[in-house]
Amino acid sequence: MSDQQTQLKQQAAERAVEFVQSGMVVGLGTGSTAIFATRRIGQLLADGQLKDIIGIATSRRTDEEARKLGIPLLPDDLPQPVDVTIDGADEIDPDFHLIKGGGGALLREKIVAQASSRFVVVADESKLSDKLGTNFRLPVEVLEFAWRSQLQFLESLGAKAEVRQNADGSRFLTDSGNLILDCDFGPIADPLELAASLGSRAGIVEHGLFLYMATDVIIAGQDGIRHLTGK
Repeated sequence: MSDQQTQLKQQAAERAVEFVQSGMVVGLGTGSTAIFATRRIGQLLADGQLKDIIGIATSRRTDEEARKLGIPLLPDDLPQPVDVTIDGADEIDPDFHLIKGGGGALLREKIVAQASSRFVVVADESKLSDKLGTNFRLPVEVLEFAWRSQLQFLESLGAKAEVRQNADGSRFLTDSGNLILDCDFGPIADPLELAASLGSRAGIVEHGLFLYMATDVIIAGQDGIRHLTGK
C-alpha cells in the first residue's frame, strides 16, 4: 500500500467520524481503513470533544485497539441498537452493494451493520467497481465440519474457490472459529441471486456480499473527498 493510498484512507475515515455525536453507540469496523476512524474517535474522547460514546467492536483486533484507546465497549451480546457504524469495504459497486471480508471479520461486521441505524462505508477510490467480483474475490465463511462439500458447492456455482491460509500455511480461522473460502466468481452479474443461493446452503455461516446496507459512502480520491448517499 502506497503512502498516498494510506493518506486517502485516513482522510475518508476521519471524515466519516463527523457523523459521530456524543452519547452514541458506535460500531467500530475492522481493517486498514476503519482503524483510522477508531483512532480518531479515541482521540476525540481523550480531548473531550466527544463524550459518553460506547463502541461495539466488529473483531477481536478492533476490540484490542479500542481498549488501548480508552473507548468504552458494549458487551458482545449487543444489548442495544447501534446509532452508526463506520467500516471499510473491499469493493463497492454503483448501487452501493459491497464485498467485505478481506480481513476475515465479515460475520461480526454484518451483524453490527444490520443492527445500525446508519452504516457509513469508508474507502479510497480504488475500491469502486462497475461490478462486484471484478477486482476482489468473495469471502465465504463456512463451518470447518464438511467444509470441502461447501467448496464443491461454490465451484458448482461457477467459483474458483480456495481455503484461506495464514502466512505459515495453516488454515485461517475467524473469531468464531470458522474457515474462509475465497471465491473468484469474476464479475457477479446478479449479486442478489448469488446471495440467496449462498444464504440457503447449510454449512455456509455468512458471505461477504453486503447488499442494500450502506447508507453513506465516503470516498477519498485525487479530487478530494466525496460523500455519496445510499438508500
